[in-house]
Amino acid sequence: MTQGAYRLIADAHLDLAWNAIDWNRDLRLPVADIRRREQAQGMTQKGRGCGTVSFHDLRRGRVGLFIATLLARLLRPGLMPAVQRYESMESAQACAYGQLAYYRTLEKEGLLRWIKDWPTLETHVERWRTCPEAQLDKEPLGFILSMEGADPVLRPEEIQEWWDAGLRIIGPAHYGVSPYAHGTGTEGCLFAQGPALLKEMQRVGIILDVTHLSDQCFDEAMEIYGGSVLASHHNCRALVPDQRQLTDDQIKKLIQRGAVIGAAMDTWMLVPNWERGKTTPEQTGVCLNTVVDHIDRVCQLAGNAWHAALGTDLDGGFGKEQSPLDLDTIADLQNVPGLLRERGYDEDAIEGIMYRNWVRFFQRAWTTRK
Repeated sequence: MTQGAYRLIADAHLDLAWNAIDWNRDLRLPVADIRRREQAQGMTQKGRGCGTVSFHDLRRGRVGLFIATLLARLLRPGLMPAVQRYESMESAQACAYGQLAYYRTLEKEGLLRWIKDWPTLETHVERWRTCPEAQLDKEPLGFILSMEGADPVLRPEEIQEWWDAGLRIIGPAHYGVSPYAHGTGTEGCLFAQGPALLKEMQRVGIILDVTHLSDQCFDEAMEIYGGSVLASHHNCRALVPDQRQLTDDQIKKLIQRGAVIGAAMDTWMLVPNWERGKTTPEQTGVCLNTVVDHIDRVCQLAGNAWHAALGTDLDGGFGKEQSPLDLDTIADLQNVPGLLRERGYDEDAIEGIMYRNWVRFFQRAWTTRK
């Protein structure tokens, strides 16, 4: 770790198992090696040969805590590419359990620490904060398990089984519609089993991630679900006018519920008028300071820095071609604290945005549950 580097960073959204299994990436390698391997195989598809995330680079950037996903969606023709998209919920469930097995394998190998409760999280953070520098590279990376899109949940009654398997967060929808809710790019309410899913999540203790919910579903979910709520990877609609972003009113509702909002780094969510596959970071000048614009707006709406954090979504189906100009790999999150200082944020606020806000959120969620 370079002199002055931040000791611990938290990222609330990484599709790691999806990258490892569906994209067939060995995430133990440095990002540079993964890029070379894909380039040598002539891979030219979107996101290939230009990825930004691996366990090596997470450690290099001291991103020692993250929310890792299960991502196995139903096929919606014409809406999203047929990558990790399934014709049946049964197939989606099988895929999600395969991704879960990937995390379990890396936990057994000592690469990851699976965080399922407050005592484990508290111990993990303390170890990363106090471990001697020479030993820090041997500390496991810590993750909390989330499901992006509830398609693998065949029925609400299965929620207890998923909790027992280690799942702690669910976002009911992704792009398009899921069996339970309308998602990004759609208008509509919860489907018939949506309320039952939310109520069972609350009963068991699974946290609600409002990311990707349609505006109508956002309102309904916030009314029905009484447990802890977060927005893992979301930016501000006032800065980028698109339904994928949060309105100021939605942000205020989340703040009232004690939520934390993770700033995403997919560039079409950072600057307006981005055309995926056409616009480039160089054309727009989008950079990490643009990410800070969204973080700052959340803080201004809150009147404090307790509800803003990071949820990068890096390598969520894209690479450097759709990431901030000054980010080569996820290790470059180390440059965010300096940008926050330039905006006048003090060290307590910066610590909160970089990791502490997420830690406080999970402490409340896991110790004050009714």
